[in-house]
Amino acid sequence: MPLNFTAIDFETANNHAASACSVGLVKVVDGRAVDAASWFIRPPLGYDHMLEWNTRIHGITAADIADAPLWADQLDALLEFVDGDVLVAHNAGFDMGVLRAATEASFLEVPSLRYLCSLRVARRTYHLDSYRLPVAAMAAGFEDFQHHDALADAQACAAIVVHAAKRHDAADVDELARITGASIGAIGAAADELAAERRPAALA
Repeated sequence: MPLNFTAIDFETANNHAASACSVGLVKVVDGRAVDAASWFIRPPLGYDHMLEWNTRIHGITAADIADAPLWADQLDALLEFVDGDVLVAHNAGFDMGVLRAATEASFLEVPSLRYLCSLRVARRTYHLDSYRLPVAAMAAGFEDFQHHDALADAQACAAIVVHAAKRHDAADVDELARITGASIGAIGAAADELAAERRPAALA
């Protein structure tokens, strides 16, 4: 199986997971980045206030997202780009939490997706003082990018996974997860399917 996945990164407007205000996506096919996209998001109503602290981190202002389509109007475009790939994110629990919370706050069904955390992969691949995205990306040979820009962070995440797969001689994302002990996670219906796969068979 080839090394195919989509790297993803979200920035948020405030401290609520539903407040996605920007997304970056990088499509990797056969271990090469072949497509990328990013856009602003107007978070679901009630979660759309922009905190000054968050603006200081990512540089996105309330004016930037004022005319952006709502999450509910953009989810289909996001899923079309992903096209069934395993998602990869650095500290994936955060990004999957954003995806889940923003979807639920929009009264939509959480999509069925599998994911791998590049932070966990990096911990089993490199010997570093810190495994923050800029440090881990540097170890993978991806340097001098604008941290907290969603697209740049997704590109850095993709570089880590591609580099780690080469180091471990892993043919695909599932093999990389097994080798590094990172394990594949899931949200939506895929989470139920994954739980069923991992559930021990009942004793006869």
